[in-house]
Amino acid sequence: MNPHDPLNTATDMTRFRAPALPTRSELLQTAQWIASLQLDNGMIPWFIGGHCDPWNHVETAMALDVMGLHDRAARAYDWLTATQRPDGSWHNYYRSDGTIEDAKLDSNVCAYIAAGVWHHWQCTQRQDDIERWWPTVERAMEFVLNMRRKDGTILWARETDGEPWNYALLTGCSSIRHSLHCAANVAALVGEARPLWRAAADAIDAVINHAPDSFEPKTRWAMDWYYPVLTGALIDDAAKLRLNDSWDSFFLEGEPTGANARGIRCVNDEPWVTASETAECAIAYAAIDDHETASDLLALTTVHRNADGSYFTGIVWPQGICFPDNEVSAYTGAAVILAADALAALSPAHQLFTQH
Repeated sequence: MNPHDPLNTATDMTRFRAPALPTRSELLQTAQWIASLQLDNGMIPWFIGGHCDPWNHVETAMALDVMGLHDRAARAYDWLTATQRPDGSWHNYYRSDGTIEDAKLDSNVCAYIAAGVWHHWQCTQRQDDIERWWPTVERAMEFVLNMRRKDGTILWARETDGEPWNYALLTGCSSIRHSLHCAANVAALVGEARPLWRAAADAIDAVINHAPDSFEPKTRWAMDWYYPVLTGALIDDAAKLRLNDSWDSFFLEGEPTGANARGIRCVNDEPWVTASETAECAIAYAAIDDHETASDLLALTTVHRNADGSYFTGIVWPQGICFPDNEVSAYTGAAVILAADALAALSPAHQLFTQH
């Protein structure tokens, strides 16, 4: 293979030795730490006393299912059902006491329950759960599709008492197209047909592949780089080219000796490495069958790991300072678990983000 060929998916990471991958027992400990945060009503805040947003709440529920904590995951989805607004949406942030911290209605946040419910069924085959949550999924997707633009993209958000904002985001629409396919799969489980949901996902794919300037520019953010690959909007050579094009911009390398290898920084103009972006990027590389790079990225998250199974959200290099100050976050641990599942097939849902 020509190492300078952009379609060569083996990214050169030989200048350092990554730490070891997390073990199954360590991942279970992380899942149990996430479960320890869950409130009696099913909400999973970011950390003790922290707020909860429905998107990351779903991600943490997925992690619980991967590690076999299915009843805990079901409680998480029941909380979403109980808090869904009549129009099918959720607010952006909820405090641990149940009050609303940020009332904005984000289309991607609202769509993600479909990915979670489909993932739960893959892990459990619990049809009763699916039947119970189907009306919630259906209302959520109807809310999201009511925010479509003529070109097929989905507007990012709106305030509860105002018109939708006038632009779409690449990361959000990439995730929504994946959620639409998951929602159609859930619909099929209850004997419903939703071909228009798949058609809506295809329309988003067409824009991402052929008219990427249709989205608000957010190229500073790592998620805008790898999310089209992670969610299946870009596949095959297009996916490989995209990951290759911005690797040097987002991968922060440590010393040549390997002692301080770092990971993916959340923005390309600051030395802020986040474990969640590093783990999600690992999934994107798994989706293009570059398992070597994916494994090395996942191993780098070990630097963020604490003895209780929690993960620091981010680290500023070269100082090695945790940011936000000593913050550990449930969604970060969840991202590590989902990446490990994508690489090691820990659950029946391990191909959710890698086989589109």
